[in-house]
Order: sequence, then structure tokens, then C-alpha cells
Amino acid sequence: MSVKQRQDRPITESKEYLTMTDHQKTKQLLKILIGAAWIDGVIQVEERNYLKQTAQQHQLQDDPELKLLLSELKPVSPQECYQWLQDYLGDNHSEEDYQELLERLSGLLYSDGDIQIQEAKLLTTLQELDPAQEIPKKPIEKLLGKIQTLYRKTLRQQI
Repeated sequence: MSVKQRQDRPITESKEYLTMTDHQKTKQLLKILIGAAWIDGVIQVEERNYLKQTAQQHQLQDDPELKLLLSELKPVSPQECYQWLQDYLGDNHSEEDYQELLERLSGLLYSDGDIQIQEAKLLTTLQELDPAQEIPKKPIEKLLGKIQTLYRKTLRQQI
């Protein structure tokens, strides 16, 4: 736990407070996973099974909001998924929160053995939010990096 995290917590912290915080964080994570499953427009059977298993594992299958989302009656829009992602990580997220999200999201998206373009974009967006990156790259730097890679690849093919 970082110094900042310790400073943000109340001094008289009870076990119930910690459980509620962990419960809310897990619920928010599951919402992101549900949104990610919808990001390509269809929840695959393997994704559905992964989501239900995760909800049961964390005893969230009876949560009214998650129950509605898991029922698949109303699709989750990509914008909503990205908003949940931003809400979960915030501006100053921890490495631990990031890694848990990346592992869970990868587990879900790879569960059906096929990564759609929209899913790959979501993973790329998440990787750009990695707190281990010292300085986030500007869009122009990313583009230049991709052009350099393409240029080198082309040169190798010509030789």
C-alpha cells in the first residue's frame, strides 16, 4: 500500500469498510468485463460462462445491477464500457488494480479463442494506461514508432 493510499483511508477503519470497498471494486471490475464481452456486439458462449463463473466466485450473481447486465436483455455500449474502465482506474491507479484488470480482461477476451478488432482496441487502450510506463507516449510518438517498425519490416523483406 502506498503512502497516498494510506493517507486517503480513515484512521478508524473497520473491517466492514474494507470489505465494502473490495466488494465495490470487484463489482466495478465485473461490470467492465460484461462491457468488454459486449464490445464486439455479441456475448460468446465462452464469455458468458466466464462472466457467470466470475460472478459466482465473488458471490455477486444476485446483485441486482449485475444480474440485469448478466441477463443480456440490454447490450452494453462500447462508450459505457470505456467509461467504466476510466472510472475503475481513475487518474492515479495502482499497479495492482491495473494488473488485476488486465489479467481478468485477457482471460475473458481470450476465452472464446478469437480476438475481435474491438476487443484488441480495448486491450490496447488498457495497455496504454499501464502505470509502469514512465511517461505516456503522445499519439504522434506512437504513430512514428509504428511507421518505423513498418519501415524496418519492409527493408528486411527487400534484402
